[in-house]
Amino acid sequence: MPTPLGNLRDITLRALDVLRDCTLVVAEDTRVARRLLTAHGIAGKRVSSYREQNAAHVTKAILTRAKTEPVAVLSDAGTPGVSDPGRELIVAARAAGVAIEVLPGAVAFVVAAVLSGFSLEGLVFGGFLPRAAGARASALQTALDSGSTHAWYESPQRIVATLAALDNLDPSADVFVARELTKRHEQQIAGTPSVVLAALERPVRGEIVLVLGPRAVTMSPPRVGDLDDAIDAALDAGLSVSAAAKMLARERAENRAELYARISARKRGRSGKPSATS
Repeated sequence: MPTPLGNLRDITLRALDVLRDCTLVVAEDTRVARRLLTAHGIAGKRVSSYREQNAAHVTKAILTRAKTEPVAVLSDAGTPGVSDPGRELIVAARAAGVAIEVLPGAVAFVVAAVLSGFSLEGLVFGGFLPRAAGARASALQTALDSGSTHAWYESPQRIVATLAALDNLDPSADVFVARELTKRHEQQIAGTPSVVLAALERPVRGEIVLVLGPRAVTMSPPRVGDLDDAIDAALDAGLSVSAAAKMLARERAENRAELYARISARKRGRSGKPSATS
């Protein structure tokens, strides 16, 4: 089940019901889980640790309990399995025939992507960016070339180097950084890589989401000859002036009224041209 990103009030009523009713809370960090339980007046729960380092040793015991009792699985913040421990437990539970239910709730990269204001059609989530400089630069370049919005989680120790690498690849890139979402020291920064880098609080602390907007596509204006060839092809296919204008306006992002006038003039100019069947 998802837990608040920072503000402990950002939890659903249903999630609180699950926490009250479960017999075991499985948490990435037991201290964080206990703070959440205490904040909502839930006492007496057994809290067990489940993280990457101990998953192989505790998974069997968790699934054994889950076959007969309600068990709630939490990450420190956000939804388990989204760049946090949880996916492997789901796979193991499914293989063991244990019923699974995922509650809707907070996911940091979704919140940051919406805040960015970038188009979210084709949004790509890349988890954490690669640690190695070369692999990180390659991932950023691929995102720049894709034409889609990309979101990543990044550590406070690497975000400065990441923004510098992005500035080197494309100084005009559209960037949004969300730091410490929903927390007291939340910071939202939008702009080019250098602008964001300059505005980032130092020393950099906390959870960070980096969102890279789609690169603007520069359209070259169609050459006159190209447009005339397209008009001739439409007229040769038997389209009316109106139908040709509608089609070309849609295909070439041209003004339909201007196209209508141009096609009409082109058709008049062709009136003395022998037809293909004569």
